[in-house]
Amino acid sequence: MATEIVSTTSTRSLHRETTAAGFITAGARIFLGFIFFASGLNGFFQFVAPPPMQGKAATFIEGLVASGYVFPVLFAIYIIAGGALLANRFVPLALVLLAPAIVNIFAVHVRLAPHGMPVALVVVALEIFLVWRYREAYRPLFHAYAI
Repeated sequence: MATEIVSTTSTRSLHRETTAAGFITAGARIFLGFIFFASGLNGFFQFVAPPPMQGKAATFIEGLVASGYVFPVLFAIYIIAGGALLANRFVPLALVLLAPAIVNIFAVHVRLAPHGMPVALVVVALEIFLVWRYREAYRPLFHAYAI
């Protein structure tokens, strides 16, 4: 009987955890998912105007827009990954999909648009927290040799 309880407890996934840490994880996941899902939809439908950029940040953004494909691909990834986080499905994959975008968001705000740093820091903190909470899903990625 004790073995059953241990095995049931050890195989419980994060999305069914009812501890305080589980609720915090769910809140962080939903908040990050909402940020990216809404940003992706806004990218396609422009229901909220983006803040004006100046200087090098404006030049950088204009270059991405001029490419014709970067933002549509990025917004599609935001919708897919944000939706996955909101639905609590494929969460580790969604976090991997968002990681490069989050690194770039942070880098742009460090180098080109420091006024947006508070939001960038919140997004980075949420990503790091969630990656830590789902770290078991990433463990196989850190094997030096293929299995």
